[in-house]
Amino acid sequence: MTSAIRQIPLDTAIHHHAHDFHQIVIGLRGEAEFEIEGLGGSISAFSGCIVPANHMHYYAGTGDNRQLILDLPCDAFAVTGHHHELVRLFDAPRFFALDTSLRHYLDFLLHELSLLSRRAPIDPVHHERLAGTLLGSLHARLASDPPAPGRPLDLAALDRFIDRHLGSRLRVADLAAEACLSEAHFRERFRQRTGLSPWQYVMRRRLECARQMLQQSQLPLSEIAALTGFTSQSALSRACRQAFGHPPSQLRRARGQRLASQAPCR
Repeated sequence: MTSAIRQIPLDTAIHHHAHDFHQIVIGLRGEAEFEIEGLGGSISAFSGCIVPANHMHYYAGTGDNRQLILDLPCDAFAVTGHHHELVRLFDAPRFFALDTSLRHYLDFLLHELSLLSRRAPIDPVHHERLAGTLLGSLHARLASDPPAPGRPLDLAALDRFIDRHLGSRLRVADLAAEACLSEAHFRERFRQRTGLSPWQYVMRRRLECARQMLQQSQLPLSEIAALTGFTSQSALSRACRQAFGHPPSQLRRARGQRLASQAPCR
């Protein structure tokens, strides 16, 4: 899947969903409200927000509005290969404003999109080039400062905290407070220690706990989803397919088959 750049108005009714690709939304006209995993804010012309993959977000436009939306699959050219550092933009949701240089680039990007729309077929490689330049410029402006020296993270204590609150909405701010660090320093130290963003780490623990429940209990899928912090049974199913290559029902069925094969012959 390649990156996609589109311009649309957002419905004035409140909608919510999560998707398995990253997203950047930049206001072109009017206003829109977003809440991304508990982080709320508004965007207007020349401001925007970052929506990491699989983050539940609520959104609604206000009146006459128009937004530029960049959809980025996790394997997009703009965040892989030589550009792999740019994926760190999506460690956590955030809101931002475009400076003068980025406003000029936005004007150029809109002009290029207008030219592309007159061609058939549209060249997806040029979309990737436009997306990569935008991401690189945003990364240069939003990258966290280097963390101050301090004591190492107590990962075991964080694991206990995560497990106690697995069924709740966990924010990076909650984990940072538990570690007595600012969010920016916590994110940097956490990635250095684990190689993962806090969201990726929590998601992995949610999935492992869900898999254990699937294999060791007969709880309904909807209850397992609620206990492990997924917003719905379908969200759990989607995450299992992505992580394990199988839906929850198949993981549970595999356990039953193993038990049957271990039963004594009569």
